[in-house]
Amino acid sequence: MTSKETLCAPPVGASLLAKASSQATPSLNDTPQSRACSLLQGSGPTLDFSDVSLTLGRTTILDQVTFQVRPGSVHALVGPNGGGKSSLIKTLLGQMPHQGRLSLQWSEEPGTIGYVPQALEFDRGLPMTVDDFMAAMCQRRPAFLGLSKHYATAIGEALERVGMQEKRKRRMGALSGGERQRVLLAQGLVPPPQLLVLDEPMSALDEAGIQVFERLLGDWRAAGITVLWIEHDLEAVARLADHVTGLNRRVLFDATPQQALTPERLWTLFSSHPRSLA
Repeated sequence: MTSKETLCAPPVGASLLAKASSQATPSLNDTPQSRACSLLQGSGPTLDFSDVSLTLGRTTILDQVTFQVRPGSVHALVGPNGGGKSSLIKTLLGQMPHQGRLSLQWSEEPGTIGYVPQALEFDRGLPMTVDDFMAAMCQRRPAFLGLSKHYATAIGEALERVGMQEKRKRRMGALSGGERQRVLLAQGLVPPPQLLVLDEPMSALDEAGIQVFERLLGDWRAAGITVLWIEHDLEAVARLADHVTGLNRRVLFDATPQQALTPERLWTLFSSHPRSLA
């Protein structure tokens, strides 16, 4: 029987991950296909936003936002800067107060929620290697003690999947913006998520990184992981998303990419005074 619970995730903070259950070590094999599956466990939840509103002072950030993300789908969230997309994600992750209801429906036991931010803000002079960063993000053991055996294999395979295995001893501050974004994608794979929240993951990627991301997106869909994806690249959304919600303080459309990304709908979405579209 499908279980249903109101989402009340703790603040993500420095961990970049909201976990709805305790961490577990995946079972790993030696083949590339089995490694991909071990990092990408399915059974993603249905995610319901029902009349979600957010007001800061006298400013309405979100106005009765209602839509559903289907389990195992890649659901894109598009809209102008300042339209409330990142604020909606913060309410989902428990970082901002809101009115209305956020709920998850899991097919089995509640799973893990992974989060990949748009960018990583840190002191680039810090002597923090890629391994140090992954240790801090993906394990409970203090990062200065190094990678634990519990997560070392999974972290290594996640870095390999994003093409960063050879640079794991490099300082984070010495990486390019695209390389740092690949590392952020890797940390979103450990522990394996069932719901993955992506905040403009393509913004800093070069062409090779975009190919890595598109391959990962296909793997997530095939594994049945539910993906909520904020993206400004509408061409990529048209090619890769299963469903699209247009948000400019309130939901202006919620449809397939073919139905959603029409000139009229996009003009209304990116106008300064949004109106409802049928």
